[in-house]
Amino acid sequence: MIPRSLCGIVAFALGILLAPLATDAQQPKKVPLVGFLSSVSPSSISARTEAFRQGLREFGYVEGKNIVIEWRYAEGDADRLRELAAELVRLKVDVIVTGGPAVNRSAKEATVTIPIVLGFDNDPVGNGFVASLARPGGNITGLSTLSPEISGKQMELLKEIIPKISRVAVFGNSIQPGNPQALRETELAAGALRAQLQYLDIRTPKDIETAFRAANKGRADAVLVLGNVVVTSHPKQFVELAAKSRLAAIYWSPEFVEAGGLMAYSVSITDLFRRAATYVDKILKGTKPADLPVEQPTKFELVINLKTAKALRLTIPQSVLIRADRLIQ
Repeated sequence: MIPRSLCGIVAFALGILLAPLATDAQQPKKVPLVGFLSSVSPSSISARTEAFRQGLREFGYVEGKNIVIEWRYAEGDADRLRELAAELVRLKVDVIVTGGPAVNRSAKEATVTIPIVLGFDNDPVGNGFVASLARPGGNITGLSTLSPEISGKQMELLKEIIPKISRVAVFGNSIQPGNPQALRETELAAGALRAQLQYLDIRTPKDIETAFRAANKGRADAVLVLGNVVVTSHPKQFVELAAKSRLAAIYWSPEFVEAGGLMAYSVSITDLFRRAATYVDKILKGTKPADLPVEQPTKFELVINLKTAKALRLTIPQSVLIRADRLIQ
């Protein structure tokens, strides 16, 4: 028989020992804080952000419940982009998700410690974001859109829908990372198809209308649009000018086709942003960005707006239609 006094002492001791455990059990788990940085407006990339949310849900993350996302949009303002990157760093987010060379650069310049997940980049190694695809090193990893055959296929598609094509206006942005490489690839493809290129630089919104006037003056048969944050920030204006100029245009993103553009052939950016959630999950669970290889695109998509084709009096060949992933009526 254990004396009552001894039982009291044991109970008291156990209480002291278990008290910290009870306190720890009551402590709420830290809710992850993720920063999402974009150079454009929310409406222009809504499909991408929804794909990212979907990817997070696949890992059990529900925004507002067990994860918080700080959304930041620069609306095409480069200076604002740098400010927003610095703001996310001041908030001490656990990870920053970006997308596109200019955005990636702003995040890289803002921090060397907070993990950065590239939603996409046209050349992570060449742009200096990672040491190599297999071993990124540093605080950056993510996904690459590096796919040299894209420009060639875009030129081939233009040739298929406009068999007599001879002049193509290429709209780019010489100060945007990756533009020179994309232009070289386009020139090689054009040479194989015996088409002349007219390169037109779009660095500011006012350059868009100027570029279309120059394309019309140069008697362009079609327009090939390289990735450009300025154009991405003004899709409606761009699509309307293409229609007004009666120029068939092929884009790097389906979002332009949804806005009324003719056609897009590209890496599936939405798929990349969905996959970006995988990186976020691994990093939040303790994996270092340096140990997560950069992945390349696995999904490509062709989107065609048939209503726009009809307005341009273009007949899209059946051979192209059957390859389309999506047709917008």
